[in-house]
Amino acid sequence: MRYLRNSPLSVGWFTVVRLVEATKQTMSSVVVVDNGGGLIKAGFGGDRDPAVVVPNCLGRPASSKKWLVADQLIAADADFTSVSLRRPIDRGYLINPDVQREIWDRVFRSLLRADPSSSSLLLVEPLFNPPSIQRATDELVFEDLGFRSLFVADAPSLVHLYETSRLPSDGFAAKAQCSLVVDCGFSFTHAAPVVQNFTLNYGIRRLDLGGKALTNYLKELVSYRSINLMDETMIIDDAKEKLCFVSLDVLHDLQLARKSGKDNPFRCTYVLPDGITHTRGFVKDVDEAQRFLSLTDGCCNDLSGMQVVDGQADTEKAEDRKKVDFTKSEFNLTNERFLVPEMIFCPADLGMNQAGLAECIVRAIHSCHPHLHPVLFERIILTGGSTLFPRFAERLEKTCDH
Repeated sequence: MRYLRNSPLSVGWFTVVRLVEATKQTMSSVVVVDNGGGLIKAGFGGDRDPAVVVPNCLGRPASSKKWLVADQLIAADADFTSVSLRRPIDRGYLINPDVQREIWDRVFRSLLRADPSSSSLLLVEPLFNPPSIQRATDELVFEDLGFRSLFVADAPSLVHLYETSRLPSDGFAAKAQCSLVVDCGFSFTHAAPVVQNFTLNYGIRRLDLGGKALTNYLKELVSYRSINLMDETMIIDDAKEKLCFVSLDVLHDLQLARKSGKDNPFRCTYVLPDGITHTRGFVKDVDEAQRFLSLTDGCCNDLSGMQVVDGQADTEKAEDRKKVDFTKSEFNLTNERFLVPEMIFCPADLGMNQAGLAECIVRAIHSCHPHLHPVLFERIILTGGSTLFPRFAERLEKTCDH
């Protein structure tokens, strides 16, 4: 049995290669797991993309007494309505090893079809993981699942290593081997300076906001303004991912959001699942939801991939959309679409005693040696699901410039 935790001398894939050589295994027998609070990404060493991306939780729909595990929650016939969730991770840290064991067992044995007894595990753990949680994780890996060896790394060092490997070998940044990794995850956001594949713990700054807080905020807004959806976490999370974006000028967009009808470029409709004709929520009119794109000069991401599951509503004619269909439950979004991601940049405006993301980045960089400041400002790497909002990078660059 081989066991390694974060080492300042060698972090990430280079250590995995040595670990494979030491145990005389091939890269295909190295299981790689990014155990996030919202999603678990798993695959094999040497593959470019994860083989499995599933919710890291158990769920039980209101219409069933059976708990669904990981991929079963996103199956085509799964019911999204009023799903009760049990998560093994809270605020970024493992609090329920029993739930995590059940999820890992399904991911490793059923989805990846890996044999832990003949495999090594590369596991990404959160920054500043308490020793008690580390011991609980080790017990899961070795005693419950039976992996031969384990290497535990932090996300910033692996992200830095991957991005650096893509740079030209003669580039200045590649020689400096410095970057600031901004990880906007499910539970929180970190700004972590990395030098020579080693995360500088003293320079890490944390923002207690992530994708979970944004989903909860959108639940509150929708429930207060239209329909009570406080128990519909998965549905609201889907609406957030499909419809929310980052505003480059909040005051200007708030003025536009006050307009009514077709004059409001942000107004869109999300149709809730009825459990009969469609089991997934969907955007009623994709073209209508993309109208805000015309307000920019093409600086934001293309949302053409924002397709509905069943596709029946996107083919409606304009006159049909005006009709009220009492057989469908739906809600409208306007300024909620950009107010929700705005939490990351200006949490104080919402009554939270937190610094915004730009200030968090500046504090992280200024905590490092002055010689590193220009390189870190030049090499900011964004990762995490919340950074996928359209205009996220543009807004962050604009805020930092000011």
